[in-house]
Amino acid sequence: MSQKNLQGIYAISDTELTPNASLQTMLKQAIQGGITLFQLRDKTTPKQELSLLCQKLAKICASHNIPFILNDHISLAISLQTQGLHVGKDENDKPYSPQQLRHIRAQFRGILGVSCYGDLELAHNAIEAGADYIAFGSCFASQTKPQAKTIDLEIFKHTRAFTEIPLCAIGGINQQNISKLKDATMIACVRSIWSGDIVKNVQQLLRAWKS
Repeated sequence: MSQKNLQGIYAISDTELTPNASLQTMLKQAIQGGITLFQLRDKTTPKQELSLLCQKLAKICASHNIPFILNDHISLAISLQTQGLHVGKDENDKPYSPQQLRHIRAQFRGILGVSCYGDLELAHNAIEAGADYIAFGSCFASQTKPQAKTIDLEIFKHTRAFTEIPLCAIGGINQQNISKLKDATMIACVRSIWSGDIVKNVQQLLRAWKS
């Protein structure tokens, strides 16, 4: 996957805001609005049902040349050969170690994204392990993850000083604060996309980011 595809508005699903029964329709609306990546984040759906949902959503994404990224379900991503996989913390709620990341990279050959929170050491580890993009957050207070710590936004400039890897911003991003993230390559959003008019939300996020 060319890094040119890893940029823009990155829509992330939410089991409450994007129920499975509506998600395919909502995804199509987000694509119409202008998203360039989509991540399925679902920690509750049974594996067999989740597998079928992945295949349906991946087909929609492929038809629009948009990367489909699966969150955290490493074995499922490998078995389905999904276009992308995003990992955050392991089963012990700790960031993946360099050794763990290298093991994941060896097994999964698609797009690999890694959450680095606000930690440059984690960013170095992810890059050295072969990640295709890294994510920093929470950039702002988040309703989706209210317990998440907010980060110093200068981390994007600091990271850009030593790497050209795509940088993803996540956490509490909306039309009012997205303009503060000019140094990010990708903007990951949840509530600010799915609440209300999805098409209009994405379009307004894009305009506000570039303004």
